[in-house]
Amino acid sequence: MNNQSFDPRVNRLKLGNADEPIRVEEGENWNIYEVFHQEKRGAHHEHVGCVHAPDPQMALVFAKEQFGRRKKCVNLWVVRSADILAFDAEDEDMFANNQEKTYRDASGFKVMEKVNKLKGSKAP
Repeated sequence: MNNQSFDPRVNRLKLGNADEPIRVEEGENWNIYEVFHQEKRGAHHEHVGCVHAPDPQMALVFAKEQFGRRKKCVNLWVVRSADILAFDAEDEDMFANNQEKTYRDASGFKVMEKVNKLKGSKAP
């Protein structure tokens, strides 16, 4: 590794020789990476945008430059957009729920009758 960066975060990425340019072969498409950003330790990561990059390591560098220097940031995630799975719009009925929820109400259960019956059947 021949990176002459004073930023230890760049050195930890092990990007290889800094003198070598990134080559994009003819017809090669860069991937889209979704960027998630964490403002403080223990907070949730929030989606802040996306970057185009040839690989995950460069996506992290691009995300740091684009989204990590304007607001307070302690961590970034990058996820290839193609790797994110979601339900189709036609499947929205899977998320319908029972609004009534009477099964949570204890008055709906006839437990006392069973308890009394069990107490009465015990011989002293």
